[in-house]
Amino acid sequence: MVSKIKRSQKILAFALILALANLFSLPNQGNAETVNALAGTVDKAQLERELQALEKQIADYEAQLSTTRSEKNTLAAKVKELKTEQSKLSLQIRSTNLMIGDLEEQIDTTQNSISDLEKKIDSIKSQISGTIISIYEQDNKSIVSALANDGGLSGFFREVDNNQQLSRSLSLSLEQIKVYKTDLEDKTVQLEDKQQDARDLLAIKALQQQDLGGKLSEQNSLLSETQGKESQYASLVAANKQRATQIRNQIYDVVGVSKEITFGEAVEMAKSASDLTGVRAAFLLAILTQESNLGKNVGTCNRAGDPPEKSYTEIMHPTRDIPKFLEITSDLGLDPNTTPVSCPMRGKNGARIGWGGAMGPAQFIPSTWMGYKDKVAAITGKSANPWDIKDAFLAAAVKLKASGAADKNKEWAAAMVYFSGSTNKRYRFYGDNVVATANKYQASIDALN
Repeated sequence: MVSKIKRSQKILAFALILALANLFSLPNQGNAETVNALAGTVDKAQLERELQALEKQIADYEAQLSTTRSEKNTLAAKVKELKTEQSKLSLQIRSTNLMIGDLEEQIDTTQNSISDLEKKIDSIKSQISGTIISIYEQDNKSIVSALANDGGLSGFFREVDNNQQLSRSLSLSLEQIKVYKTDLEDKTVQLEDKQQDARDLLAIKALQQQDLGGKLSEQNSLLSETQGKESQYASLVAANKQRATQIRNQIYDVVGVSKEITFGEAVEMAKSASDLTGVRAAFLLAILTQESNLGKNVGTCNRAGDPPEKSYTEIMHPTRDIPKFLEITSDLGLDPNTTPVSCPMRGKNGARIGWGGAMGPAQFIPSTWMGYKDKVAAITGKSANPWDIKDAFLAAAVKLKASGAADKNKEWAAAMVYFSGSTNKRYRFYGDNVVATANKYQASIDALN
């Protein structure tokens, strides 16, 4: 009987060691970084009040803009419109800053929870190790020495009972560590989601700041050209109606393209993609413009001569994107060490937020590109290249069509999904700006026709 008990204890201990080897393989937390976009914390109720107040002011400015745009096209009205747009953008930037600050607090709380769970798991691991050692020490005692100890046979059976209690305690510890490990994995996913939200908000803020700078520049240029005189503004408006050649030849500025293309050339590419997918050419041009505006800020990693910290090995998601990136560059005969991709967003203190690695004019990340490259290749009859402007137009059009963009009424939602995978209104600036840019492009395309 004693030999059977010892044999079963040894088998149990061996099985537990195998189980522990799997349980102790915890998620890698090396890439969990704190977002420090703003200092301090924001009281939740106060945050909601401030956001609501800002939203009301923004709505007031939108109403003013609607009225101003319906007025006679005069210099005074145009300057008033630009100033109102600047005020609206300033409020939108303030609103975005508040949301970034709130996310910073949430991320900090989540990271603290992860740290606490890791400490609890380490503590239980230590307890389990001690329990296993005690079981083995008891198992290695000979029957003769056990019977010779004080207590004789009754003492021996007490030790057997103690071993069984140790085994039960070990089982309970294993169950607890399973619970903690599951909780840790959930918290890790939450952290990644919040970091992605922070990255998207920082991208929105960058676009808002660019748009504000553009409005200021437009106002200054307008006042300089007209010298503040209505008569000169009227002449400028009349001249603009006759500028089809100028429109056609202006540079269509997109990131990740080795050769500059004109707006006229870009329109032809967009029309070609539109004919194949039904997505409006002006809307497609607006999407690539918006993505390239983001690309100008973050599309500067993995170039020849960049420091090691800007290598694709450091800025891309290690399991989701790096293998796909290597496959893409290999198929196209490109050097993965010198093929430019986007950099990750950075918080105020320089800490990385999320991942970079978006490729070419349409800013596809490698894992997403893999879902569209065969569709593009089936249309063009050649290997799809995310850095090729024509392939970028076509891939973006295919992706947008899948989100309903062939219907003009669904363009805003499709733009939102293109940016963040959802229609979350905290990112609505992206969708609003794409639609506004598309309307401007449509006017230019109409002028060309």
